Amino acid sequence: MPTPESAAFLAKKPTVPPTFDGVDYNDSRRFKAAQDAILREQWVKSMMARLVREELAKCYYREGVNHLEKCGKLRERYFEALKESKVRGYYFQQQNYVPGKDNPTGQDLTAAGIAKPQDGNFATVPPEEAKKQGDTRL
Repeated sequence: MPTPESAAFLAKKPTVPPTFDGVDYNDSRRFKAAQDAILREQWVKSMMARLVREELAKCYYREGVNHLEKCGKLRERYFEALKESKVRGYYFQQQNYVPGKDNPTGQDLTAAGIAKPQDGNFATVPPEEAKKQGDTRL
């Protein structure tokens, strides 16, 4: 039976998705939370690859000369995990907005008025209103 999660664990658990979509870069608390969520997600993938590698090593040792037949599923799973296991950090996602990759839900955030990439930054103000306010960056 699983034990309930402690209050300390729940307090450290990220509440934001691992992406910069919809994050105002001027709001340092939400910005740092997005960075932490991205790094956590990368570390989870890295540790999952490590666990699969350990199971593969046990299978190789246990099966001996038959490891090619018996450990094929673990080997394929490990190769798939290796593709995403490197911890790359968040700077690329932070400075380069990629619409299809950074927003896995497919929701159009610019139409909803949540985010719009402008000069490497996200603004919550639509461009038409920013021009009226005298913003010359557009």
